[in-house]
Amino acid sequence: MAKARITEVMMDDTSINVSKEVDLVFSIANSLRGAYKSDKYKDVIIPMIIIRRFECALAKTKQAVVEAFEANRDIPPQILEAKSGYKFYNTSRFTLAELLNDADNIVSNFKSYIEGFSANVQSILRNLDFEKEIDKLDKNNRLLGVVRKFSEIDLNPNTIDGIKAGYMFEEIIRRFSENAEAGDHYTPREVIRLLVSIILAEGCDDLYTERRVATVLDMACGSGGMLSTTQDAIIRMNPDAEVRLFGQEINPESYAICLADMLIKNEDAKNIRLQDTMKADCFEGQDMRIVIANPPFGAAWGGKDAADGVESAVKKEHKKAEKYEGAEKLEHSRFPWGLPTSGDMQLLFMQHAIYKMSKDGRAAIITNGSPLFSGNTTSGESQIRRYMLENDLIEAIIALPTDLFYNTSIGIYAFILSKNKRPERRGKVQLINAVDMYKPLRKSLGKKRKEISRDDIRRITEIYSNFEEGEFCKIFDNEEFMYKEYAVYQPLQRRGSISAANIAALKSSAFFTANTRIFNEAEYEVLLETDPREGDDEKKFQNYLKGKEFTEAVIAALEEHASDKEYDDFAEFTKKLKEILGGIEGMTDSRLNQIAMEMSVMDKTAVVQKDKKGNVLTDPTTKDTEIVGLRVDVEEYFKREVYPHIPDAIYVYEYDPNKKASSTNKEKMGAEFPFTRYFYEYKAPEKADDLLAQFNEIERGLETKIAALTGGGH
Repeated sequence: MAKARITEVMMDDTSINVSKEVDLVFSIANSLRGAYKSDKYKDVIIPMIIIRRFECALAKTKQAVVEAFEANRDIPPQILEAKSGYKFYNTSRFTLAELLNDADNIVSNFKSYIEGFSANVQSILRNLDFEKEIDKLDKNNRLLGVVRKFSEIDLNPNTIDGIKAGYMFEEIIRRFSENAEAGDHYTPREVIRLLVSIILAEGCDDLYTERRVATVLDMACGSGGMLSTTQDAIIRMNPDAEVRLFGQEINPESYAICLADMLIKNEDAKNIRLQDTMKADCFEGQDMRIVIANPPFGAAWGGKDAADGVESAVKKEHKKAEKYEGAEKLEHSRFPWGLPTSGDMQLLFMQHAIYKMSKDGRAAIITNGSPLFSGNTTSGESQIRRYMLENDLIEAIIALPTDLFYNTSIGIYAFILSKNKRPERRGKVQLINAVDMYKPLRKSLGKKRKEISRDDIRRITEIYSNFEEGEFCKIFDNEEFMYKEYAVYQPLQRRGSISAANIAALKSSAFFTANTRIFNEAEYEVLLETDPREGDDEKKFQNYLKGKEFTEAVIAALEEHASDKEYDDFAEFTKKLKEILGGIEGMTDSRLNQIAMEMSVMDKTAVVQKDKKGNVLTDPTTKDTEIVGLRVDVEEYFKREVYPHIPDAIYVYEYDPNKKASSTNKEKMGAEFPFTRYFYEYKAPEKADDLLAQFNEIERGLETKIAALTGGGH
């Protein structure tokens, strides 16, 4: 059995402290007060950090680049990159410090300095619309001060390496994001390390031998922390490995930070894209060995809250899978198995991750609780879970502590996915309860009050890798989480009468007043006042006129035959109604049956109705549903759970596989992960005598204190 590679994956970063650098940056941010609202400080701070970090990185080679460029202004960019030592450069003689020497021309000189950067850096700053901020800073007499202060910060990669820079950016973004929505958050570094530790703990042995190529995707990459941490871990375990990073991000500031970090690390910047993953896959045709992501919680992909173009793009992508069955669906669509509720795109990201995974691919995806159990049986959420289980893609689900994130205290989960499970994992899902594996912070950081320590990461990874049942680990067959939904009815036993009360009830029923197929009173009144009525409106109005005549004719005929006589045989009652109403224009068997239902009530003493073959007919008004696990014997379940309460209950699996699937013929099979149920421990309440003794003790204590206050008297 594989053992976790914890020691090699983990790094000792406990000594990293970025408070000095972060405090310095925020002292600059505070100088913007008055010219900027606090939520707009980032419009200046993020671009300036990026510019200064690039400047520091280029400092040693800047002179050589400038001289080469001035000697030949048509020099190929590749030569300038070679001279700079990076995949970016700056051909301007200016630096932030040099700009201070000509305060009168600082605006034009600063813009000239930015234009001296290579095209990839200019693109980053252009996406941040920074030139506009230069003008605004100058107009508010802040530009000179901001440039001076940033020119004094040491952000050289040799001083602040990628790991420390990641911590610094994490803390800066955290402070800027304290009031952000819970769905849009920065992933704490220790959560990233946990995911990386688990995803590399098994199923990745091939990456640790010889020169291997590992493709890593984060389709909601933020500032790139997950990508960088995964890369660092693989390189530490195999220095000869080639790790290719791919990222998509929708937020311009986060994208800029990520791209800047990749350029400084000499990564392929073209693989970091500013693009909404819901709209497009920027790396079509490229399979990923590892997918790791923390998509937004509760972000809308459809409806009025969705970004422009997202809903149509998602539905178009989903539609690609319609003409395929089984595993073929995943070959043709990023969202093959279903669309979740329009207010939450987490399970769309999950499907995208699976779509991108190579045949031996692995994934770690952070979610909140919604993807585990939201949605009814035939909902998109349930069907996505079902197909993930049927295709044996879920290795583990890990419940993590609450209060881990900076701007939300909700509980989170990690889905560990694999397309190539080790033999003992096949057909099974591992649940790990790690909600109490944390250490409290001495001081809260926003809403973050807990962190997962190095020892906690080791412990969780070992539980995962050992794959053994225990207090914090449960292992189940995939079918444990799948179920069928059965419709439950009671026999058709109704008592009816053509009484004045029943006629009045029918007259005011929704069947007669809010029925778009017969008569809708509210719509009719609106159409009546509409002048002129054209096209569909006129057609609808004429239909309602006919419906109005129909309902009035029915009521008139019933009133003419009103009687208090009761019928305890529903068939006999329906027959009587047919004698009275059968000749009315527009009457059908379906309408007649509905009228009979409206004018009768369920009565267990009435005659049980049967069809011509002797089968008991069911009363549609008694319909209920029961969820029965796929591995559970249905009849035994009903004997245990239903028949003791409803002895004559009739259950039906309302799906005909021989008919075309439709809104009325859907397979009622779904899946959910009721995680907490499997780790719930019943604790008996204290005995009444013990509680009474505690109460009496408290009462005696109060009496003693009162006596002391009153000098011993009562």
